[in-house]
Amino acid sequence: MSTTTASPASESASASASASASVAQQASPLVMKVIGACALAHLINDLIQAVLPSIYPMLKANYGLSFTQVGLITLTFQLTASLLQPWVGYHTDRHPKPWLLPAGMVCTLIGILLLAFAASFASILVASALVGIGSSTFHPEASRVARLASGGRYGLAQSTFQVGGNAGSAFGPLLAAAIVIPYGQGHVAWFGLFAAFAIFVLYGLSRWYRNHLALFKLKQGSQASHGLSKGRVTFALVVLAMLVFSKYFYMTSFTSYFTFYLIEKFHLSVASSQLYLFLFLGSVAAGTFFGGPIGDRIGRKKVIWFSILGAAPFTLALPYVDLFWTGVLSMVIGFILASAFSAIVVYAQELVPGNVGMIAGVFFGLMFGFGGIGAALLGHLADIQGIEYVYGLCSYLPLLGVLTILLPNTKGV
Repeated sequence: MSTTTASPASESASASASASASVAQQASPLVMKVIGACALAHLINDLIQAVLPSIYPMLKANYGLSFTQVGLITLTFQLTASLLQPWVGYHTDRHPKPWLLPAGMVCTLIGILLLAFAASFASILVASALVGIGSSTFHPEASRVARLASGGRYGLAQSTFQVGGNAGSAFGPLLAAAIVIPYGQGHVAWFGLFAAFAIFVLYGLSRWYRNHLALFKLKQGSQASHGLSKGRVTFALVVLAMLVFSKYFYMTSFTSYFTFYLIEKFHLSVASSQLYLFLFLGSVAAGTFFGGPIGDRIGRKKVIWFSILGAAPFTLALPYVDLFWTGVLSMVIGFILASAFSAIVVYAQELVPGNVGMIAGVFFGLMFGFGGIGAALLGHLADIQGIEYVYGLCSYLPLLGVLTILLPNTKGV
């Protein structure tokens, strides 16, 4: 009769596998609750951020601002949101900081209250910067938590998280039109209630995250290699950055100036123009929701192809149609363009395994940075050439989607 004695190595491996299974089982029942909470917090975060561009017409009239100054407000917010995000993501990949989730929203709360009582252009810039700082701490950490709770369905988790933000961006203008536009700038303070509720939600998320740091470390160490050289990965990331540039330079023409375009070209009221902005942003939310799961099924590169280059025929037609078709085309453009971002983020995270937060920070940072720079440049161009000229020029940007052909084909992405 023979006796088989397990080696220490096999016992260690067995114990490790058992521990991994235990952690996975512990996280499993909470997966959708956690992803849903991340999406809810993202909704509130981006709803608050959407208040700022929604009241641009009022701020422009109250303070006698030029389009260039309006663009500078966006630039201030977007740069503070973009410059810090990669650093936050890089640092927390190596040293997780669950407390950053509620802390970032506290900063946003201070910024929105300052905006409500701002008395000068300079104080508006400071308020915008504080909201941007809050965003820069929120996005990398919340994106990581959503991926951590994904159960391997990374596209679904990222798109659900992102659609929360898009939904918030869509409802922000409507709430601003109902709460702020009729009653004045001071009523922006009511949005502080949303921020206070988000702090409560994010505190709960931070506790879950802190209790599942073992799972975070496990997933960090279990990323599979895609077989690409460092040079190929770097080149692919540059291509993805160019695609984000084309997408968000065009998107900022809507988020910052669509109301002005509708007021000038079609003589709409501020409230009516906000409704059209809501329809556009609602279509963005829908496109974001579908983009991630479809990318899980058919591949992220195909989604990126369709999302950016596929919008070009509609963007090229937009400057030449009437009000009805402007509304229709804006929704089609928003839906198609929005489906790319989740696919781009997950594609990039799989290119650079083990750096989930940093990649999320880089691409959310690029999104805000390109949006801010675009807002400033397009605002200055609108002062010189007129707002309709801006839309004619921007209509060509989605043609850069042809760069997708340069992205590598791999099994992992």
